[in-house]
Amino acid sequence: MEEKLPEDLANLSELDEKSLLEVLTGRFAQDLIYVNPLLEAFGNAQTVMNDNSSRFGKYIQLRFQNSSVKGAKINEYLLEKSRVVHQDEGEQNFHIFYFMLAGISAEDKEIYGLLDPTCYRYLNGRFGKECVIQAWRAKYAEVCNAMDMVGFEEQEKVDMMTILAGILSLGNITFETTDTDALKVSEGSRGWLKATAGQFGVQEEDLLKSLTCTTSVTRGEAIQRLHNQQQAEDARDSITKVAYGRVFGWIVSKINEQLAPKVDCDVELNEIGILDIFGFENFAVNRFEQLCINLANEQLQYFFNHHIFLMEQKEYKEEGITWETITYKDNKPILDLFLTKPIGILSLLDEQSAFPQATDRDFVDKLNSKFKASPNFEVVRNHTPLFTIVHYAGKVQYNASGFLEKNRDTIPANIRELFINSVTPLLSVLFAATISRTGTLMPRKAKLQVADDNFNSTRKQSVGAQFKHSLAVLMEKMFAAGPHFVRCIKPNRSKQPDQLDSKLVMDQLRYNGLMETIRIRRDGFSWRPAFREFAERYSILLLKPDLPLDKSSCVSILNGAELSGWKCGSSRLFFKYWHQEELARLLERLGRAALVIQKNYRARICRRRYLSLLAEIRRQRQAQREREEREEEEERRRRQQLEDERKRRLELEQENLRPASPPVPVPLPRKKKPEPRPRSVLSVVPKASHLAPVPRPRSKLFEATPFDNELNENVHLDVSLMLQPIDEERIKEKHLKKTNTIRWFRETQVRKLTRDGGFPCWFHGMISRRQAEDLLIDRPLGCFLLRVGQSREGYTLTYRGADRCRHYMVEMQSNGKYVILGEDRAHSSLTDLVQYHSQVGIKPFMELLTLPCGQMCDQEPDYEELKAFASSSAAADDQDMDTASHKVHLQMQRLFLPPAGSSASESHKPPVLKRISDRRRRVEAAQTERDPSGESRPFPRLYPSIRLAMREIQQIQQSQDQIQVSSGKALSSWKRTDA
Repeated sequence: MEEKLPEDLANLSELDEKSLLEVLTGRFAQDLIYVNPLLEAFGNAQTVMNDNSSRFGKYIQLRFQNSSVKGAKINEYLLEKSRVVHQDEGEQNFHIFYFMLAGISAEDKEIYGLLDPTCYRYLNGRFGKECVIQAWRAKYAEVCNAMDMVGFEEQEKVDMMTILAGILSLGNITFETTDTDALKVSEGSRGWLKATAGQFGVQEEDLLKSLTCTTSVTRGEAIQRLHNQQQAEDARDSITKVAYGRVFGWIVSKINEQLAPKVDCDVELNEIGILDIFGFENFAVNRFEQLCINLANEQLQYFFNHHIFLMEQKEYKEEGITWETITYKDNKPILDLFLTKPIGILSLLDEQSAFPQATDRDFVDKLNSKFKASPNFEVVRNHTPLFTIVHYAGKVQYNASGFLEKNRDTIPANIRELFINSVTPLLSVLFAATISRTGTLMPRKAKLQVADDNFNSTRKQSVGAQFKHSLAVLMEKMFAAGPHFVRCIKPNRSKQPDQLDSKLVMDQLRYNGLMETIRIRRDGFSWRPAFREFAERYSILLLKPDLPLDKSSCVSILNGAELSGWKCGSSRLFFKYWHQEELARLLERLGRAALVIQKNYRARICRRRYLSLLAEIRRQRQAQREREEREEEEERRRRQQLEDERKRRLELEQENLRPASPPVPVPLPRKKKPEPRPRSVLSVVPKASHLAPVPRPRSKLFEATPFDNELNENVHLDVSLMLQPIDEERIKEKHLKKTNTIRWFRETQVRKLTRDGGFPCWFHGMISRRQAEDLLIDRPLGCFLLRVGQSREGYTLTYRGADRCRHYMVEMQSNGKYVILGEDRAHSSLTDLVQYHSQVGIKPFMELLTLPCGQMCDQEPDYEELKAFASSSAAADDQDMDTASHKVHLQMQRLFLPPAGSSASESHKPPVLKRISDRRRRVEAAQTERDPSGESRPFPRLYPSIRLAMREIQQIQQSQDQIQVSSGKALSSWKRTDA
């Protein structure tokens, strides 16, 4: 496929729908690459162990059909939402906040309401160095391009960035008490409250009320319960975590819509699942997230043990072979400690979370009383709520501070209703969406299919319950599949190359269970081929032809190989890990012997061939010598004959010179008179003149030939093909497609493409492939033009290459972006696409657009290739076009002529209309300078409120800076006076 890819790309624009679909399905792997920057930006963060650590688990399901990827689905688990509001020392928030603040322009910062990164509490007031900021800026551009490729609308991108800005602003809101014990927003953070309300698209008073009090309805009466300062801060952080989690879930849903299989529902697809999840974690301070992560690793280790050890031993029993019992460390008791109902760690956590007055200390005391006798639980005596779990990988001490609040993951009851009524569409959609039992957003289609897998606000599940359910679903999928395991080992803690920390590596090997696996593999039978498989591979060891592929043949092969320690079951053989090496060594020995045999056989064959060739050469040389001797003999005879003839002539001449009778005079013949020329011939024959070359007939029958677009004029056509009858149905279908393309261009593309009443010089309307090649045939390398597809809604970029013209298909995505097929970058307009690829080459040949193919005449905008459609004589280029398409050509000609571009119509306009037209052109030109794409720029819904709030915050910060400066001066003067 790779060898044919360039030719496929070059001829892609002329493929029919079925062939085009086959080529496009090969690009699906690229779509998976596009989504990776998005998932990493929103789901990865810097930790003490890794600068790009994945803070969520994902399970990717790849759907295949005939070894071709047809679709995929991504399931996300346990996003570490608490990282948005708190990061430990040496760690950072999610990447997207740093990318956004580094890569966004100053104008967009004002639009979204973003200030200096060091102002935000959720970022700990820290930002990166200049070199790091440059890298973040490039990452932000990559993320924006990935959004375009996935299909995000411009308004969706604006809403999402506004919500992220609102999350940062929300973190800067602080509270203080009043004389009536009620809370109010501190004076320094009132501007942040206004900014957050504007960014979330809600009223400032409603947002403040949701943060400072809880409203409940009892028997038709609304009761307000005021929050204390800690409860208000918890409500603020809860809103932040829920909002970010739903934005992340919405991104995953958008990605799944892009990656969904585009095949019929009754088509059966094979599936490969890839689970990418965080490994075992043991930090200086381990919180609720580490508990869930380590529980997931315990479950995966149990699955690993079950698959590798128990299933192997079960197969030994089914095959009826004798084996020794293999002991291994079973972590089932640790899972029971976590998951048992009703007395398990997660069940007790849910029980304590249901009591509003319960504390983290009460939860730890409950654990100590229930599990103090368990060998996998250790009680920690400390004023801080601590407890220790003995995992399969070692002891881990957990700090239970915040366990109940993180497990509840509740938001104020009126926040959901407030955000559903938000004027920001995306925020309203996120909080109105259905949440599945695993805690993720359910797509619209899934709501109808899985009606029992959702819950409303009255059945709100805890984070622990959601995680436990998602873990059960994941294990169900893994037990139904044939798994393979890939373990990642970190060489050192300093994140430096060429350094290996032996202790760290050994700890990770033990955490991953690899040390135990190595021991079990060594003691058990790691290789279990079936009889047929083994006989087909190793039958050559017996050196017998037509060997039956059964058990007896396998036993004969093994006895002949003199191997020991293997077992023979009822349907397969069981070998130790070193048996394969011994059999491979025997095959290698036979391979060397076969090489010797082949060498000698080929030497004998070659020598025999050499001797026969040598005899043939000798025979040919002998025949050559004989032929040369005959030729020499013939040459001597010919020379002798010539000499004899010359002598005879001399003798005759001498005889003639002798005197004789006088000669008789012979009369001379009379000259013949010339005949006169006829005058009619002279008058008819004209002077030779230069005749115009007759254009070569062009038929669509020849457009699919492999070398049709090569720059070679000596093309030999098959006359029999030209005499074939024309398919009327095909002509009608082609005419219909062309009409639809014209309608599509008129309705969606004219305004985007026209500038100052005309089209760009590189745009050549709806011309055929052959016409585009004729325009570029004598142009320099790098010349290009864009044309409208004749049978599809899209464009084609024709490029003058070194030895041929290449045709690249330009797709228009659902969000209005333009992408060259095979490229990984989306563009807001065709002009942007041309400018970008004038600096970055087009894959796979990395060809740069250097010179646009201008129009063909200078007197008026040249669209002669469109005007030619209206003339009947131009049918030589497209012989198979129906005469009914004449109307389509005229319509296309009127469509592509620039609006108000006719000088004749301008001359007949009244002066008033001319001034109005000129004013309209100046306004359009000014708008084009502001926005090159020609489209209106989307803004946040409450942009004026955000802008006013930002000004208020900046004024407060400036006054605070002036107060600090003046206080510093007063303190220095007081010190001088005291001295």
